[in-house]
Amino acid sequence: MKHILIRDATIVNEGKEIVVDVFVKDGHIERIDSSFSPKGNFIDINAEGKHLFPGIIDDQVHFREPGLTHKGDIHSESRAAVAGGITSFMEMPNTIPNVFTQALLEDKYFIASQHSLANYSFFIGASNDNAEEVLRTDKKTVPGIKIFMGSSTGNMLVDNERTLDFLFSRSELLIATHCEDEATIRRNLLLYQEQFGEDIPVKYHPLIRSAEACYKSSSQAVGLATKYGTRLHVLHISTAKELELFTNTIPLEEKNITAEACIHHLWFDDSDYASLGNLIKWNPAIKTMDDREKIFQAVLNNTIDVIATDHAPHTWEEKNQKYLKAPSGGPLVQHSLVAMLEFYHQKKISLTKIVEKMCHHPAICFKIADRGFIREGYWADLVLIDLDNPWKVAKENILYKCNWSPFEGNTFHSKVTHTIVSGYLAFENDTFHEEENGKRLLFDR
Repeated sequence: MKHILIRDATIVNEGKEIVVDVFVKDGHIERIDSSFSPKGNFIDINAEGKHLFPGIIDDQVHFREPGLTHKGDIHSESRAAVAGGITSFMEMPNTIPNVFTQALLEDKYFIASQHSLANYSFFIGASNDNAEEVLRTDKKTVPGIKIFMGSSTGNMLVDNERTLDFLFSRSELLIATHCEDEATIRRNLLLYQEQFGEDIPVKYHPLIRSAEACYKSSSQAVGLATKYGTRLHVLHISTAKELELFTNTIPLEEKNITAEACIHHLWFDDSDYASLGNLIKWNPAIKTMDDREKIFQAVLNNTIDVIATDHAPHTWEEKNQKYLKAPSGGPLVQHSLVAMLEFYHQKKISLTKIVEKMCHHPAICFKIADRGFIREGYWADLVLIDLDNPWKVAKENILYKCNWSPFEGNTFHSKVTHTIVSGYLAFENDTFHEEENGKRLLFDR
């Protein structure tokens, strides 16, 4: 592993922007200083005019391995993530087989150790009948328990109230929830099937997977966490109403209940179904412009703590089926940071707030050891950005295995030029260096 000197970068970190040099040695940030001149051999990066962020930490991705690798795999999607400035990811357990045991969990860690260009971590999944196995999970090496309190694939829907009570009352780990009420969704779906048969227009997706379904489930999760003092993280908030369940009156470090917003719920609204159709079919659904605007405001005022992607690729052929057969989810990791930077160019959010929500706060929420900040002694997870380097998303530069993006045709004004993962220069001016893999994330708990 070569040492790296990043010269004259404008670092964006802990609420400040300052021009400084950063020296990386043996995987860690050795020194942050002005006009630093290290001795010996090192990679010299002239970053004048560019901005240096801590590496993005994405707390919710679906990289599809094992079992669904025709859609994506840990190697392909981690490369796309690194090209987008994401240096660490936390992946969900709804692969095939579902990750319900410690052995299956460690199988995924082994795959990542061999193939992931980014740093990695994996949630264990809960079902109605594996609660005791879940509670054996090591809180220092695993980010948390994923509970689907709503529709999911396989046996991952947890709707048994005794199981939920048991997990929330006994867990020492963070519980991350997907919150949509299954009974409400089924009732809504029957109404639209009666009207349209099997050919339901996709514009009704946010009415089938409705705001009522989201709030009913989210409020149940928050109620259980409040009752038992559980560390709860509610994923991909999609409605304005859910925001009343969370607070911005205490520091993040003191919050027991936190919330996440995803890129697609900040960028799109229900008017976009007309042009993009199933390509923006996600669960929870993209909803109204009012929902989108209020979620964005909640990001700014710290009611929402983290920005993530819920990256979930499907093939073009799968997404172009009729509504009922087309799976929910889409690819986002390559474009999440530049999408947020587009909001910066529109003067909707500051660079420091983007770093707070995509770097600092995920590290704080999950208590990730020595990452998420540009600090001496921390792992060197860094992303260098040219804020004035426009480029258009097109088939030839999309890196996802599925080879499509809901952003195709969009021009972004910022570009990731370098990504450093645990001190290794993994991505440089559209070229990957893949001699080193990412590291397993550890947690200070």
